[in-house]
Amino acid sequence: MGAWELLLIGLVILLGLGGVLVPGLPGSWLVWAAVLWWALKDPRPVSWLVLVGSTVALFLSQVVRWALPPRRLRTSGATRRMAGYAGAGALLGFFLVPVLGAIPGFLGGVYLSERLRLGRPDAARASLRTVMRAGGSSILVELFTCLLIMGAWLGAVLWGQGP
Repeated sequence: MGAWELLLIGLVILLGLGGVLVPGLPGSWLVWAAVLWWALKDPRPVSWLVLVGSTVALFLSQVVRWALPPRRLRTSGATRRMAGYAGAGALLGFFLVPVLGAIPGFLGGVYLSERLRLGRPDAARASLRTVMRAGGSSILVELFTCLLIMGAWLGAVLWGQGP
């Protein structure tokens, strides 16, 4: 598989990660479709393993999301700017503290956005709690799952390029 195809697949995965943060866009489906595309174009055991693992992970994340309260983020005061900060924090945390850093990164991004907007730390903490109760936890589950899939794909691509 060529570098341009891998770059395009990576861009579709990044688009899917952004789609998780925007209501109405099929973010997790884009991530899964990109992995499916990669597995079909590069049929090796590792690519099929990543595809099966991503399918199972997305199924489990949907089960967890159904158990969480429904999304009511508009009523909580969540903005697109907050989603951008949360997504950037999760992505940065995912790479700084491998995998598990996405969770504090997401929470830190929401807190930073609210701290900049409200100015007071106590108000920012209260807003963070409100956002997480209103559906932020559901977004965090889906985003974390998609980040895990992206990490598995990236690992398979980088370390699976044997002779």
